Amino acid sequence: MQEAKYIYFGGKFVGWNDAKIHILSHVVQYGSGVFEGIRCYKTKKGPAIFRGLDHYRRFKDSMKIYRMSVKESPEELEAITKKLLKMNELEEAYIRPVAYRGYGTIKPNPLSLGTDLAIAAFYFGKFLSEDADKGIEVMVSSWRRPAPDTVPMLAKADGNYLNSQLASMEAGKFGFTEAIMLDVNGFVSEGPGENIFLVKDGVLYTPPIGASLLKGITRDSIKKIAEKLGIPVKEEFIPREMLYVADEVFFAGTAAEVTPIGSVDKVQIGDGNIGPISRKIRDAFFKIVQDGEDTFGWLDFVK
Repeated sequence: MQEAKYIYFGGKFVGWNDAKIHILSHVVQYGSGVFEGIRCYKTKKGPAIFRGLDHYRRFKDSMKIYRMSVKESPEELEAITKKLLKMNELEEAYIRPVAYRGYGTIKPNPLSLGTDLAIAAFYFGKFLSEDADKGIEVMVSSWRRPAPDTVPMLAKADGNYLNSQLASMEAGKFGFTEAIMLDVNGFVSEGPGENIFLVKDGVLYTPPIGASLLKGITRDSIKKIAEKLGIPVKEEFIPREMLYVADEVFFAGTAAEVTPIGSVDKVQIGDGNIGPISRKIRDAFFKIVQDGEDTFGWLDFVK
């Protein structure tokens, strides 16, 4: 991660190394925070935040689930982010807003605490692979996504990613790039930090939000792009074995963008490279975020 000059912290812009919290902050002890991942792209028409308001609306929804709140609206958070990008002289960036509970109690119950806000922006390149066409090797993790009545996966909460860490560490230990996680019922859920799509017989499949997954902004974008391209999209529960017989499989997310999967549990998918439908979707996605050809209204240009 490449450091920037400034972070929005405690209601003001401070130096990168000055954004500090107490070691006994509630978020450190109990993981009581929510966050977002947003990209600013250097398009041919100028730097633009991709679906920033949608991300900030989900940010506010995550807070609501955990009884947290900040006074800033999604529009105000977007304005702060634009100013931060300009101050850091960034035309391309990964943006990380965090809402968290700070210092004040040792008890697990945090309702006596307020909600603190920070927003960071910094340069961040490719997430899972530098080779955009070669499929990555993944495994189905032994760690499953939590049941809906344990922790809410619709909230992009700090603590949820302890579960993700276990899956990613397991995959790395066995020589895989990433993991695929199942839900409590054994259906395909998502990756540790990415949503998943499968192509079979020309149809694009993705699990429903009932499969204990995050309702991804990029996931929604891929569905809309596919529909515009005339590719049928089905959102339904997917059994594990469908991963092995799929024609194409790919991850999608803010960090992952569109990353092809070449094998699952050492079972090769297609020829191991990005498939024709995945490529068509990926090219349409990058035409938006790189060329600035946005018919969906998803880009908010930093002026």
